[in-house]
Amino acid sequence: MILENKTALITGASRGIGRAIALAFAKEGANLAVIYSGAEQAAQEVCSQAKAFGVQANAYRCDVSDFDASKETVQAVHKAFGRIDILVNNAGITRDGLVYTMKEADFDAVLDVNLKGAFHMIKHCYPIFVKQRSGKIINLSSVSGLMGNGGQANYSASKAGLIGLTKSVARELAGRGICCNAIAPGFIDTEMTAKISMDENQLAAMIPLKRMGKPEEVANLALFLAGAGSDYITGEVIRIDGGLAM
Repeated sequence: MILENKTALITGASRGIGRAIALAFAKEGANLAVIYSGAEQAAQEVCSQAKAFGVQANAYRCDVSDFDASKETVQAVHKAFGRIDILVNNAGITRDGLVYTMKEADFDAVLDVNLKGAFHMIKHCYPIFVKQRSGKIINLSSVSGLMGNGGQANYSASKAGLIGLTKSVARELAGRGICCNAIAPGFIDTEMTAKISMDENQLAAMIPLKRMGKPEEVANLALFLAGAGSDYITGEVIRIDGGLAM
């Protein structure tokens, strides 16, 4: 098992891509801190499924946009598990709309969760990783952060910002043996993409591979970035989009 005896802190882990990553990590031996914002029952279900693989899994409610709450959560995880080896910043929200009609509050909310939330978790895990002289940080960006997307100025800006954050953190921590990379998914079959107005066939027609991706496929990429096989990869943004943004 490639993550045996490792501890992974995963935000937004109660559903979708985060859930798939959590279960993939657990299957490979990682203990889990399942971070959620509202769906407690779903988070507890992820923990139960993870424990079936023989690992420890605890759920923690945290608004990652809250600096103090993020700090308290990281401290609680570190106390419970004794270490944190992997940080996955997956928590994200959407508040779509054209720039002309977008409310300032909707712009701020998306940046606060998607970008600032990742900053908070990295900042609070930073001294733990430095002391250990090891760690893997994986940020979930998006092809929207590479291409832009009409009606998603806030979301695209947050995901583009994550790419800059990833590269800056990678440069800061490389000398300590800590890697920081970003994953840029395209259309993945989750609750978030279910809100898109186009049907699945219309979406598939836009994608060279002619289908939406599966959360488990993103999880497999995250698993590679979390394991020893990616020890010489840092500061990268890896698309997993069926060729959408090539």
